[in-house]
Amino acid sequence: MGSIFIKTWFLFIGLIVLIVITAIIMTRPKEDRSIPLKSTGMPITNNMIPIPAGAFMMGSDDGGPNEKPVRRVFLDAYEINQFEITQFQYGEFVKVTRHRPALSRYVKNIEQFNDRNQPAVYISWLDAEAFCGWIGARLPTEAEWEKADQGNIPASSSGNFTGGEDGSAYTAFVGSFKMDRSSYGIYDMAGNAQEWVSDWYDELYYKTAPNQNPRGPSTGDMKVLRGGSWNDSHISGRVTARMKMFPDYRDVTVGFRCAKTTR
Repeated sequence: MGSIFIKTWFLFIGLIVLIVITAIIMTRPKEDRSIPLKSTGMPITNNMIPIPAGAFMMGSDDGGPNEKPVRRVFLDAYEINQFEITQFQYGEFVKVTRHRPALSRYVKNIEQFNDRNQPAVYISWLDAEAFCGWIGARLPTEAEWEKADQGNIPASSSGNFTGGEDGSAYTAFVGSFKMDRSSYGIYDMAGNAQEWVSDWYDELYYKTAPNQNPRGPSTGDMKVLRGGSWNDSHISGRVTARMKMFPDYRDVTVGFRCAKTTR
């Protein structure tokens, strides 16, 4: 009787140990198979790319209600940054103006986002507007952003978004994905970081916007974010996808680029 009890006791202890080991394995963080970032040394040149005056088809009949209908819209000529504003560029702005730094000490895995050639993230709309004003530029309008992204069709390996085959666990160096390049030569509009634009958000704006140089509603509560990020699916990286957030919203998925009116 005693030997049966001892055997049963050891079986019970073994079962408990097995359950504990299984729980540890199941809760262990997924292995990071991403390609480690290596500093590129010199900061990348982030030129303004000219977008010629002309009409384009804005919106999508296949997207969400806030992307409809497809409309022919004319825009005057403008310029837009080839890449998202980088940590180096934003850092120079902070040094000169004493503006709030891009990354906070409360950001998890902060070391994964702070190479000089990664996009500046954890940026509010107010931060982005201040930076663009500092360099004599402005945030692009929704329409300008969408036209600059024309011809960009994201695939599983063509940009930095979650579930893709890009090899990046977080943001990548700007311009890393040659397939995430619009027909105008603008990079990273499908992924890497979502981007602030100047417009206040209006669910029905694509139905009511003027057909020439639309600039968004005059007032509102939330600002528009365009493009996908490293933490979004490729659905958010569609050319016409529209998101919204409060102007003081900050996240490691959010950055920006600037634009200028051609004179």
